[in-house]
This record gives sequence, structure tokens and C-alpha cells, in this order.
Amino acid sequence: MPTAFLTGPPAAGSPSPLADDLRALGFQVVEADAPAAVAEGLARIPAAERVAVVDRRFLGHRHTLRLALTDPRFDAAAVSGALTVQAAARPALARALAALPGTAPARSAAPGDNGTGTVTAPGTRTDVLPDALATALDAEGEPPHRPELGVLVAAVPTDAAGRTAATEAVAAVDEESVRLRSAVKSRDGFFTTHFISPYSRYLARWCARRGLTPNQVTTASLLVALIAAGCAATGTRPGYVAAGVLLLASFVLDCTDGQLARYSLQYSTLGAWLDATFDRAKEYAYYAGLALGAARGGDDVWALALGAMVLQTCRHVVDFSFNEANHDATANTSPTAALSGRLDSVGWTVWVRRMIVLPIGERWALIAVLTAATTPRITLTVLLIGCGLAACYTTAGRVLRSLTRKARRTDRAAQALADLADSGPLAEAVAAALRPVARRMPSFAPPAVALLGAGAVTATAALSPWGSWWPVLAAAVYVFTSGFAVARPLKGALDWLVPPFFRAGEYGTVLALAAVSGVNGALPAAFGLVAAVAYHHYDTVYRIRGGTGAPPRALVRAAGGHEGRALLVALAAALAHHSGFTVTLTVLAAALALLVLTESVRFWVSSGAPAVHDESGEPA
Repeated sequence: MPTAFLTGPPAAGSPSPLADDLRALGFQVVEADAPAAVAEGLARIPAAERVAVVDRRFLGHRHTLRLALTDPRFDAAAVSGALTVQAAARPALARALAALPGTAPARSAAPGDNGTGTVTAPGTRTDVLPDALATALDAEGEPPHRPELGVLVAAVPTDAAGRTAATEAVAAVDEESVRLRSAVKSRDGFFTTHFISPYSRYLARWCARRGLTPNQVTTASLLVALIAAGCAATGTRPGYVAAGVLLLASFVLDCTDGQLARYSLQYSTLGAWLDATFDRAKEYAYYAGLALGAARGGDDVWALALGAMVLQTCRHVVDFSFNEANHDATANTSPTAALSGRLDSVGWTVWVRRMIVLPIGERWALIAVLTAATTPRITLTVLLIGCGLAACYTTAGRVLRSLTRKARRTDRAAQALADLADSGPLAEAVAAALRPVARRMPSFAPPAVALLGAGAVTATAALSPWGSWWPVLAAAVYVFTSGFAVARPLKGALDWLVPPFFRAGEYGTVLALAAVSGVNGALPAAFGLVAAVAYHHYDTVYRIRGGTGAPPRALVRAAGGHEGRALLVALAAALAHHSGFTVTLTVLAAALALLVLTESVRFWVSSGAPAVHDESGEPA
């Protein structure tokens, strides 16, 4: 159980509800009059437990304390008059306490030094122990997270007049209204913002008051989506209508789980994993449901369903690669970015630009309406056209930004792109052999070579007659170009395009070979194979976002890498006959799913897995 130390002089005037607020937030409250008492109490508390130090004079909203003291994503956090640390920051807090007067021998103070061994930040009140400790943690290299409070109050008044003013400020704010608003992403799509969030936030509060967790709501959203996919698979008009309604219900729950997490600050490692993967599982399962429903009516749309999954996954890889390449780049300026900022200052352009990229809210609404009103073929065709236009818009804008941006990319960004590339042992061997040559090539060479190889293998697979060895030759060339593209660090202006080109090359080859084969069951088997590989790629993304890097290299090598899988599928198409190709794809899909899921589940449910920070609000 977390412990809160109440320290400092008692508050003047009427009794403060501070201790009750802390207990309501799950803390046991311990009185500690001086830093020495806090240090002694800290030493008695197990190292794995959270501790907080709060000034008795603190006056503010309970949600202020919730934001400052209970967020599990940060090792240390603080507001005026309150500080908390988790296990990782406990040693730094102990050192900061030991350096304070009264807990360590005094020494002469240098100019600007407060005698504690740390320099006091301008405006820091040394009589407020949590504030002094927060400043000391800054100097220790453990800067506390300081949540944005907006109109919420966090104050440590020292006289009656200040306390009266702070009390009036607290009373003037509708805390529950602020809490509900803050549960909604600050940046989201038009459909989500105006048609879902106005009531889903209240559903989130309802869930919180009944003790439901975000993970339970996330699981409920998945189950509803799978039922929707099952309804679509019936191939009947009532089934399609029910599928559309249930898909929207699933999306409401999908919004609710994140809002519940922000409302109650219930973030977890398992929740990060579930939220990251279930959205894709729901959408792609629904595509499969549409294909099954169409098949019941005599229409084969598996190629369209697989194409929609390939396109959507490639769009996400473009987002991930671009963000990883540029989020910590220095001198990161661009005239295109400046123009984008000016457009965002005009209200209506913000919503147009958010809608045109067809984010998850708009996309699911489109799918739901078209499913209920039309056929699976029309639904998937319109989806492909819409996502294709959105992909062209976003990718073109990012290419322009990259070409006009003067930025120096870091080693971390280059490593992230290399991890996203998912190169296997064949590409690694080629890269090692070609490294001296690659260093002399122009900066645009990696994405150009990756595009050439991916385009060649996909086009050859699509245009060659079934059973031909030309796709095998093209896949061998793809192995060579894939190794050449990653033979040097990916720090060029457009090198973030390399992973998306690899995804398009691998997925496109599987799609093309299955479609050309005409073999019964080949396209559904290919759908399963691409789904398994896509899960591996999404898992890689969210591990990188969590700061732990890619999956183990042994796993990546065992999975063959993107180039190895493309070559293997091309060989299967040349050697297998009829049902043998379907069996090969099915076995490969099952083996990869077992391999990547086993390692992924082990990682995300382990205590050492990171709690991925809340999304920025970029639509998915």
C-alpha cells in the first residue's frame, strides 16, 4: 500500500480534508514533522512501494492530488506542495532527503546554493519540503513529471488571507467537470470528438464508479467487434445491419476504455498491450467477416479484404517510421511544417485535415454505414479508395516536410528504423557484405533501393503465370536490395520510408501470389499469414514506443525477416501444387503466430514491461 508523509507546520484555520483525500486515493497517511522523520519512515517502507511527501498546508482539488500522486506511468511526479516517487526514483529521494539541513552535517553554501547540495530553482520555496525535494530530484537527474493542472488548484498558503483566496479558487472550479473533460483526448478525429466523446465520457465515469477497469472495457470492445464480424459473416441483410450497429458500439467502448484510464489514472503494462493490439485485431477480424459473408452470397472478396489490411498496416508503418525518425531530431524545422501550423490556426481547416486522413472514428463509421446499406464488395472497395487517398495525402506531406527540413537525426532514431525494418539473416548477410559500397552511395539510395526491390517483387508476383519461377528470382533480388537498403545507418531525410516499403513488398508479394494462384483457400490462408506478420510488426512498434527496443534478435531471425518470408512464399508458389500452396501458407501462418504471440505475451505481462504513455491523440 502506498504511503503519504504529511510534513511541515499544521494548516491554520479549520481542519483540512487533506488526510481524508489521501486515504481516498489509496494512501496510508503517516505524520512526519521534519525531513529526518521522513527519511526514517522512508527507510522502513519496502523499496518496491510508492511513497509521497505532502505539505500539511496543501490546499487544492482531490483530482490535483490524483494527477500528482497516483499516475503509474512516471517514476516521480510533483505539484506545489506534493511529491511522489515510485521504486525507481526512491534512491534519488533518499539522497535528496539526506542532503537537507537537519539530516546531514551542515556545510558552507556557495552563491545560489541552499545548503542542501542542490541549487534552488527560482521561485522554489525552501520551507515547503515537497517543493525542495522536487528541486533536488531535478538536480539528481530524476526530474519529476509536473502534470498540467489548468484551472485545478495546488497551493501552499502560509497565512489566513492566502488560505481564504485558495479556498475560494477551489470552490470556483467544478472539479468533476474538469475531470470529465480531461478524460477525453485533446486531439482526436471529428467523428470521435463530436459524435462519441460527448457521451462516452459519462460511460467511462459509470464504469469507474462500478469498479470496472480499462482492461475489462477493452476486452468487452473486442468481444463486441468479434460478434459484429460474426454477424457480417452470415451474409444476410439483417446480419449486415447488426454488424454495422455492433461495430459502432465496439468503437464507443474503444473510446471509453481510454477515457476510463485517464479519468481514474488506471494505466498498466497489460492495458498498453491490449489497447495497442485489439484495435487492429477488431478491424481486421471484421474484414474477414465481410469476406466470409460475401462468400455465402457467391462473391469472393478475400483479395479486397486482404488488400484493405495491407494498405491500413502500411499506413500505420508510415506513421510510426516518420515519428520515430523525427521525434528527437535536432534543428527540426521545415517551411512545410510552418504552413501546417498556420493552417491549424484556422478552425475549420483543423477538422478537414483530421477527417481527410480517415482516422479510426471516420473509418469505422464509414465501414459500419456501408455494411448496413450496401454489400461487402462495395464496402471494401470504398474503404480501399478512401484509405488510398488518405495514404497519398499523409505520405506526400511527410515527404515534403522531410525534403524541406534541416534536421540531424540521432543514433536512437536510426536504430528504431533498423528495428522497424525487421531484417532477417539473409538481409543481414547482404548488408554486411555491401557496407563499404553503401557508405559511398547518395543519401536517397536506401529508400530508392527499397522501393525498387519491393516494387519489383510485388509486380513480378502479380504479373507472372502461376507456378512460374520468375517470382522466386524477383524475391532473390528483393533479398539483395533489402540488405543494401539497411547496409548503413538510416539517417537520411527519407530513410523513414524504408520500413513501409519493406512492409508493402512482403505483404504485396503474399497477396499477389495468393490472388494469381486461383487455388481454393489460398487467399484466406494468405490473410491469416499477413495478420500474423502484421501483429509482429505492431508489437515491435509498441515495444519501441515503450523504450525497450525491438523484440529479441533471436525471434526476428527465427521468423525469417521480411525478405526471408517473401522468398519462402515465392518458393512455395513455384513448388507447391494447388492445395499444397494453401497448406504451406496455413502452416507458415500458424507457426509464425505461435512464435510471435508466445514471446509477445511473455513480454507484455511481465513485471518488467513498460507502461506505454498515453497516446498524444493522433488518430489511428
